[in-house]
Order: sequence, then structure tokens, then C-alpha cells
Amino acid sequence: MPTYWECDRCTACCRWPGQVRLNDADISRIAAHLNLTEDEFIQGHTRLDAQRSGLALRDHADGSCGFLDGRGNCRIQPVKPRQCSDFPNRWNFPGFEAICRARPVEVSAEEWERRVAAPPPPFKPRSARGLPHGG
Repeated sequence: MPTYWECDRCTACCRWPGQVRLNDADISRIAAHLNLTEDEFIQGHTRLDAQRSGLALRDHADGSCGFLDGRGNCRIQPVKPRQCSDFPNRWNFPGFEAICRARPVEVSAEEWERRVAAPPPPFKPRSARGLPHGG
């Protein structure tokens, strides 16, 4: 049985050093969400990726995502990049379970596909979920 990882939006994955690559659809969606033109978004919120082959989200010196707010919420959660929404079900790395608080649930292959294809649940800010700030 496949394992589906239920994300609790702890934002640990948003604090790991690395890069979040963007595709054209991500750029369009995020720019519209932020009420920016695509060029404004690219100039203000992206950088050249490490392979120099595309764009990635700009991050902080510690590697955390530039879209985390002061309460540990993702400011672009409803339109986050595909790379973000695919983690940890469509991609992950050895040992991610030690940091990520996603809950493993065994499901059928059909249920796994259904859950991975479904849009994320509506965003509830940390204060509305009763969680401590910062994860």
C-alpha cells in the first residue's frame, strides 16, 4: 500500500536550504495573487536557479523561504509553486521524515492518486489553527 503524507503546514520544508524552482504557470499564478505584473514578481521575488537554467524563489540568507510571514504562515499558500505542493508525496529525500511533521497514512494506489491530484484544503492562518508561532 502506498503512503500518503498528510501535511499539517508546519513549514519545516519552507525553512530547509535549497531552491524552489518556478515554471511559467507558477510565475503567472503567484504574480496575480500578489497583484503584481509577472515582470514585477520576477524582479522582486526570484533569482536565477543554481543550474542557471531557470528561476527560483528568492530566499533568506538562512535558506528559509522569502514568503514566510512573521507567524510562520506561507503568504502564497493558495498559489504556492508546484514544487512546494508536490512535497513530500511526489518528491522527497532520504530522512525528510525526521524534520517534516506530515503524518503517514497508508492508502490504496487509487486513493493516493486522488489525494495528490486534489487541490489543497483552504488555508487557515496559524492563529486560527491554535498552533504556536514558528512551526
